[in-house]
Amino acid sequence: MTGFNFIILLVLGVSFVFPASAAPPIFHKPHDSLTLPLPRSSASAEHLIPFDDQQHINSVTKTYPTLTLTPRSHTSSTPAGPGFLRGVNIGGWLVLEKWLVPDLFDGTDAIDQWTFDQSPNALQKLRNHWQTFFTEDDVIKLASYGINALRIPIGFWAYDSSGTPYIPGADIFLHQAILWARGQGMKVWIDLHGAPGSQNGFDNSGHAGAVSWQQPGNLQHTISVLQTIATKYGTNHYADVVAGIELVNEPISWGANNFNLTKQWAEQAYGNVRAVLENPQVMIVMEDAFMGPSNWVDIGQRLNGYQPLESARFAIDTHLYQVFVPEDQQLTQTEHISKACSMSTTLLPAWQANMPVYVGEWSGATNICVNTDGSTIGGSACSSNGCQCQTTTPVDQWSYAMVQQVRKYVEAQIETWEASSNGYFYWNYKAPGAWGFDTGIQKGFIPNPVTSRKYPGQCDS
Repeated sequence: MTGFNFIILLVLGVSFVFPASAAPPIFHKPHDSLTLPLPRSSASAEHLIPFDDQQHINSVTKTYPTLTLTPRSHTSSTPAGPGFLRGVNIGGWLVLEKWLVPDLFDGTDAIDQWTFDQSPNALQKLRNHWQTFFTEDDVIKLASYGINALRIPIGFWAYDSSGTPYIPGADIFLHQAILWARGQGMKVWIDLHGAPGSQNGFDNSGHAGAVSWQQPGNLQHTISVLQTIATKYGTNHYADVVAGIELVNEPISWGANNFNLTKQWAEQAYGNVRAVLENPQVMIVMEDAFMGPSNWVDIGQRLNGYQPLESARFAIDTHLYQVFVPEDQQLTQTEHISKACSMSTTLLPAWQANMPVYVGEWSGATNICVNTDGSTIGGSACSSNGCQCQTTTPVDQWSYAMVQQVRKYVEAQIETWEASSNGYFYWNYKAPGAWGFDTGIQKGFIPNPVTSRKYPGQCDS
């Protein structure tokens, strides 16, 4: 991404980013100030106090008698920074996205979690999905690939579903995933993917359609949920595993949302969350609202001060894709790789301001067609014998030439993230085509382990 003004079109739950030149975003007049009272948590006491894992498991199994939860031995440790994170997103699990789990939506008219949770037999379907989509075996497998972190999306309704049709219970499985990650020496980044009122109107917020997140009551409610999460997982008991809490995922910066208000809210939310943390090393992360890390430098400097980068605990998360913008859809893979190598210019302004920066979402997906000789063209159609297009050819039918072109692109991105950020999270663990990390490992378009290179030095020149 070379600029920071975009508009978004949602297709199949994916946010399509377009340059401002195509159709400028609409910004409201900035608010002069934002003052929100310190919210009272609406969660139960069980969510607000540190607790023993076994006690939690005993209470959970009364609700889910067929679910086997396993406590992990815990050795007290001195809280420490998260180190470099090489991670994967576990999207589609605790926050449903239809394009990621289409079979779950079969037989319903649902388009998002809001409507799915009101469909027939939703509770039974959700329970089965939660128990099978992501398991301890998946965590063990990811660790074997060199993955050391999980970014786990969760919705506000997991902690307070009052006044909504949402089915609660996802927090039980987030907790179990944290224990699984601890068992493999991995870190967990808790990502508030769905906020009250919907921060973007996309299905990935839990409720597609209108955006009312910036109504004062919803902003306060969001902070209340974040404090519940931080009080529970920001203790030293979880210092070895919970590395970060993301304030909100992908709030839009146009239409019903005002970017300056988002920034003011993020600054206050940081203080409210920091106030309830026992472990001072927890990274509090804000997604950049499609505006790029450089537009958050002022907030980062106020919150982090002038302490060195390794001591800063307010971070920015940016999502970098090359598949949605029309100009990207015409690029060859060589041009995609060149652009990936240049993305350090998007990331470095944050570092230069001593603000940690993470690529919280990225993938191997591009809009290319590959000829049998390995040459590529942009687009979704080709006529030469043996040519394949990524968007129209099922991944299990990909040619060797296609796999290698995707592998080159993936490695170029990793090379850039490794050199210019504090870590990255592939979107997504399970997903169609080049979006699927596990598929990529099996097909060979993602390196195994992720630190290995088949095409080193692509960004050297």
